[in-house]
Amino acid sequence: MEKIKVLVVDDSAVVRQILTELLGSDPGIEVVGAAADPLLAREKIKRLNPDVLTLDVEMPRMDGLAFLENIMRLRPMPVLMVSSLTERGADITLQALALGAVDFVTKPKLDVARGLGDYAAEIIAKVKAAARARVQPLARPAQRLESTAPSRPALATAARFRTTDRLIAIGASAGGTEAIRVVLEQMPPDAPAIVLTQHIPGGFSRAFVERLDRHSQMLVREASDGEAILPGHAYLPPGDRHLRVIRDGARWRCRIDDTAPVNRHRPAVDVLFRSVAQSAGANAVAAILTGMGDDGARGLLELRQAGAATLVQDEATSVVWGMPGAAFKLGAAQEVLPLDRIAGRLLELAGAQALAATG
Repeated sequence: MEKIKVLVVDDSAVVRQILTELLGSDPGIEVVGAAADPLLAREKIKRLNPDVLTLDVEMPRMDGLAFLENIMRLRPMPVLMVSSLTERGADITLQALALGAVDFVTKPKLDVARGLGDYAAEIIAKVKAAARARVQPLARPAQRLESTAPSRPALATAARFRTTDRLIAIGASAGGTEAIRVVLEQMPPDAPAIVLTQHIPGGFSRAFVERLDRHSQMLVREASDGEAILPGHAYLPPGDRHLRVIRDGARWRCRIDDTAPVNRHRPAVDVLFRSVAQSAGANAVAAILTGMGDDGARGLLELRQAGAATLVQDEATSVVWGMPGAAFKLGAAQEVLPLDRIAGRLLELAGAQALAATG
């Protein structure tokens, strides 16, 4: 099998060296070159023809976003962003994902004596997933970054969703920041409550929630422990913490905790889905969107076994068909749908269940 060819682009010589050594330690990866800025990188891309690019978010001579936009418009290829764990870094990284970057990692800690083992495993796995990712040419970037007011599905009506309690659960990873945005954009303001888990570093969660809230008619918020789960609201866990759903009398509440990672993730989709299976069962509708690995597959199966309606995003529209593919192979998904049909189908299933429960 041919090695995955990687070009490392970063203005820090130390970071270039660390990334080159970490990626080069894997027998399936070859770092074919490194560049200190986008203009040098442009020439090396032409000459070395890499399979994957790691790109620093903030660069001299041309910023990372401008360079990424040029790449995705003129020579689409898998790009893994390398971001500082700051508020500005989070905002820029989310814009990069909207422009077509496959995924991102935070910058490696420069105190190399600590923590690089786990970091190496993460970036190697993400480079390998990026090499298999479906990358689409960028069209109308301004529209993708700042979309117009979200459309409202014709199916949704206030009466349909106020007849009885319904809960929608969604999990995603690589490619999921944009996939979740697409789903939430299509949700009406009176949609059933939505609980979500997206694999994202803790320092990025607030910027992610704020961006989703700007693009949705629902109220999107970071969940707080013990908070009541209400229709018309979407909840994501704050920081590097798990989100669970618990039943409290006639209502659901958020439970936030920092227990051990599951499937190497915190927050983990399996943690959320299993709690929804236990607390909501057949009152739930759940979906797994694009993502790397298999987190959420077993939880989705438990949801289906508990009577919930379940679906996954199809391979053609997924950036990485790891998580949805794993769930499909496990028999956890009742339906496989393209991304643009998922929101409408979630609403249909919630509405059908609500009508059945009251009919």
